Amino acid sequence: MISEDHLKRVAAWSRELTDREIEVARAGITERSYGTGETVFMRGDTFAYWAGMVSGLARMGGVSRDGKETSLAGLTAGAWFGEGSVLKNEPRRYDVVALRDSRVALMERSAFMWLFENSVGFNRFLVCQLNERLGQFIGMLEVNRTLDATARLARSIASLFNPILYPESTTHLEITQEEIGALSGMSRQNANRALNRLEKEGLLRLEYGGVTILDIERLRGYGD
Repeated sequence: MISEDHLKRVAAWSRELTDREIEVARAGITERSYGTGETVFMRGDTFAYWAGMVSGLARMGGVSRDGKETSLAGLTAGAWFGEGSVLKNEPRRYDVVALRDSRVALMERSAFMWLFENSVGFNRFLVCQLNERLGQFIGMLEVNRTLDATARLARSIASLFNPILYPESTTHLEITQEEIGALSGMSRQNANRALNRLEKEGLLRLEYGGVTILDIERLRGYGD
């Protein structure tokens, strides 16, 4: 059983729970480490956990029949994901792969469903989470159909600063250009060109091992 303090550090949603609900959440969560390139779960897996990023970075996406990779979302520390599959008790519809050494919290479905059926605070969080995720994916669909590579990368970075989906984010993002490319669905070289363009326009600053955001609103609307 993880401690209450640790739970509140890795799961912002737990801060709205009652003492009884916190005990259920603590009892239902374990943690597991994943190495760079290791799969957390694959499309079609029966993975009976709700998952949250404790540390590291992962990519949510899939591979088409012709071998083309598609990125749906990046997952940084503080992000929880997979509630739809847990609620519907169905196989996963996408892959989640660690892009660097990562640690993931895993909540058993029984604990998740108990909170879903008994906790007002937990349900309030789920409504906000599902609404934000829906908006994220609708926005991504629009971006992929109408905008160029630089705009796609700008929007992909901006999506990692959604305060609901990524409550622990700051203006500095510890991420390599290769990882940004993977999250944006482009090569490292193309990502590098797009990042340099965004830096010249004053939206971000490239640093060793990371990126500092200078104008998040312009990133979110880049290409409009």
